[in-house]
Amino acid sequence: MSEKYFLYARKSTDVEDKQVLSIEAQITELRKFAADNDLQIVDTIIEKRTAKTPGRPKFGTMLGRIEAGEASGILAWHPDRLARNSIDGGQIVYLLDQTRLTSLKFPTFWFENTSQGKFMLSIAFGQSKYYVDNLSENTKRGLRQKLRRGEYPSHAPLGYINDLRSKSIVIDKRVAPIIVQAFELYAKNQSRYEDIADFLASQRLVTRGKGTKYKKDRIRRILSNPFYYGHFVYKGEIYEGTHKPIISKKLFDKVQAVLAERGRPRKANHSEPKVYCGLLRCYSCGLMITAEKRVKNQKNGNRHEYIYYHCTKKRKDMKCLEPAVREEALDESLTELLQEYALPDAWKADLLARLEEDERNEQSSTHTFMATAQTRIASLQSKLQRLLDSYLDQDIDRDTYLDKKAELMREKKSLEEQSSKLTLDATAWVEPMRRWLDEANSICKLSLESDKNEKKVLAKEIFGSNLFLQNKKACSARPKSLSSPLKNQWTALRAARQSPLARRVNLNLAGAQGWEYNFYR
Repeated sequence: MSEKYFLYARKSTDVEDKQVLSIEAQITELRKFAADNDLQIVDTIIEKRTAKTPGRPKFGTMLGRIEAGEASGILAWHPDRLARNSIDGGQIVYLLDQTRLTSLKFPTFWFENTSQGKFMLSIAFGQSKYYVDNLSENTKRGLRQKLRRGEYPSHAPLGYINDLRSKSIVIDKRVAPIIVQAFELYAKNQSRYEDIADFLASQRLVTRGKGTKYKKDRIRRILSNPFYYGHFVYKGEIYEGTHKPIISKKLFDKVQAVLAERGRPRKANHSEPKVYCGLLRCYSCGLMITAEKRVKNQKNGNRHEYIYYHCTKKRKDMKCLEPAVREEALDESLTELLQEYALPDAWKADLLARLEEDERNEQSSTHTFMATAQTRIASLQSKLQRLLDSYLDQDIDRDTYLDKKAELMREKKSLEEQSSKLTLDATAWVEPMRRWLDEANSICKLSLESDKNEKKVLAKEIFGSNLFLQNKKACSARPKSLSSPLKNQWTALRAARQSPLARRVNLNLAGAQGWEYNFYR
């Protein structure tokens, strides 16, 4: 009676569309070999698992069935199909020693169950393990080289795609603008993770398979991924990528600041917001001004609603006597106060002419910064190389290396973005200055009928936290920090308007420091 064999075919992956022909070819060749050599096949076992590590379930079951006597031989294409690790190879040799396994057949490898045959089989198993180990080392070496070249060795994040032709990561032209909008939306600090997920879903960016909105943790990973501004993190270390960024480092930093701020828990506020809340403080005690709605029901059935603003009166060491004021009266006094900062039409025309002259002269002043920035970037690159040399020489530990590398790369990226921005537009402040002139001139047209939210935004920009409620009127205090009329463009404008020599003061509105000094203070 002929010996019974298990036909064993294996491929190294469980992905259905990979190495499919490998299994089919093995089974075809092995069945032909069995027919030519009159071998009895009791079962065909197909396994889709790597043999690099022990633990293949079907392989273990097959050895158990051999110990139970169902068969005494194995038919496989090559010894590396049976084992690529020392444990599985040792099990095969042990079963041969115990005579539970009496025969192994390979179309590509000769084996005989003798001491010499088992020795040659052990060498074949050892060669298989060496191949796997060597392949792993080569893969790791290639991976390290890709990281040094700035190539991300993994799947591209949302907004990018893996280009199989060039073996690189390129921008997804449809998705990338949506990701940029998501960053800009979150940077305004008015959206939650759910809002960003809803926005992405509205642009047909949903999970694969189920087609549902992204979870909060996925949104957070997107918003905190440095890949989008040109860097990437791999196994805890940051690298400078060669892929094209879709957002600026400045926008990314804004989003990280919002993430950090919104990470702190806040108490829910269910009260109806009042337009001027958060804008003024009490002049007497310095506490914030709050608002409440009052309802007056007349005998004739008419119902009137009024909003009153008043001090919170929460100080225990003093009694605040500032009276409450109706919203209409507060709006009127705020409008009058804003009129002090209006820019007349004639002044606007004169300042625009001077602005155009300054714009022409500004180009030359950027060269010094560009030269300094390039020198600093070269210095940082040199420091990064010295840092790597110190780490390779084991002069510093890995944690110190990673922290210092991340710090230097962040500074280098910021300088590169600033240089790039100045290269594209050396007079970046000019256009915002023009918008400010338009904004200051628009105050001339501000009236009681104007939008209250527009007034609040304007007042917040002009006064910041320096706006108070005193005797039912909005007023601006004058602490020492704002005593100079050239502290910023708004105080300079107000001082110019109040000066008896207003027309001459207008000529000095920019101040000795220049336009951009006043505008950006």
